[in-house]
Amino acid sequence: MEKLEQIYEGKAKKVFKTDDENLYIVSYKDDATAFNGLKKGTIVGKGVINNKMSNMMMQLLEKHGVKTHYVKELSDRDTLVKKVSIVPLEVIIRNVSAGSFSKHYGVEEGIVFDEPTIEFSYKNDELGDPLLNAYHALALKLATKEEIETIKTMAFKVNEVLTEYFKGLNIRLVDFKLEFGRLPSGEIVLADEISPDTCRLWDLTTNEKLDKDRFRRDMGGVEDAYNEVMKRLTSK
Repeated sequence: MEKLEQIYEGKAKKVFKTDDENLYIVSYKDDATAFNGLKKGTIVGKGVINNKMSNMMMQLLEKHGVKTHYVKELSDRDTLVKKVSIVPLEVIIRNVSAGSFSKHYGVEEGIVFDEPTIEFSYKNDELGDPLLNAYHALALKLATKEEIETIKTMAFKVNEVLTEYFKGLNIRLVDFKLEFGRLPSGEIVLADEISPDTCRLWDLTTNEKLDKDRFRRDMGGVEDAYNEVMKRLTSK
């Protein structure tokens, strides 16, 4: 399967058409951004790790009944995926207080919730991805009521599967962002990626951060953290 015309370039990936109109190739970059693109940099080898980890997670989720856009890994950085139109909602599941949750609500990081929370933000860089609720999403016609319910159910299922999986790697899944897409049939599937770029991952024993927060907060050891996650994933 060959890359044809590039149709999209985001902060971390490029998307290409193929000779099959229902399939795209996603190519992962080493570029890193934070704070809606205000901070830019490079995390060496990140594209390879994010591609491989994301594909492993998508295959794991498929086994647990979560439909995804994943088709086949083509190379270290390239993956074949089903063509979807992305629902312009970012879905964030939180198991532990951290990041913007702690900032918005004035609580310390590290509080383990009795049950996971879910929040939506409007996928719109120009507006800074503002938070919204299901009523806003309906008013803006971003998704139907049925689609929102489907997305919520799928997101909590993803959390259930991945929390258990990461626990086996001695990693706490603190929070993560998901994106969903519509297939041409209208069916909702999980899209985008699952990686240290989109998940907060803390060592279960030490609470050491093993994710993009090391880049966001200039903590150093960014590549080491990504490599450590990959090492645990591949040694299981």
